[in-house]
Amino acid sequence: MDFINLPEQQSVTDQIAEHYKEILRLLGEDVDREGLVKTPHRVARAMQFITQGYYQKPEDILRSAIFHEDYHQMVLVKDIEFYSICEHHMLPFFGKVHVAYIPNHHVTGLSKIARVVDVISHRLQLQERMTLQIKDCIQETLNPLGVMVVIEAQHMCMQMRGVQKQNSITITSDFTGAFESAKTREEFMNLIRK
Repeated sequence: MDFINLPEQQSVTDQIAEHYKEILRLLGEDVDREGLVKTPHRVARAMQFITQGYYQKPEDILRSAIFHEDYHQMVLVKDIEFYSICEHHMLPFFGKVHVAYIPNHHVTGLSKIARVVDVISHRLQLQERMTLQIKDCIQETLNPLGVMVVIEAQHMCMQMRGVQKQNSITITSDFTGAFESAKTREEFMNLIRK
């Protein structure tokens, strides 16, 4: 995903940069020193890139590539890398998303599932909400027989500050339909462990 800086966005970038300049000053930095002069604008552009998911609709991505197919077995896209920002401390969390669905006469392009993850993760997020949003987007747009999403992530808010637990991993999951069967969930879990 590339962030496009349109003319109207430049005004927003400038406004965000002014706020970051003030934050740096309040932290005790000399905002006029050489290494920091361009930092507020760099951070503003980075934040706009990191949160560009607000300006995209993941449902539209799926709808752009829906195909009729009489395939009714599990489709799994695993190890989708993601990077997001925790809304509580605005620090990164990152990891892998595993998504499976069982088609109901319609499939989508495999890359579209990864793009849905990108859009939803490029917002201020909570891992739990992100799990639900990915699942709901796929369920509501494709109307499959079932969807399952598992996210494994490391949270910088736990590793850099607070409890400082460097090796902790947070795992969240949610599912619908056919994945309510323990056997189907077990198949999914076995596939993502391989």
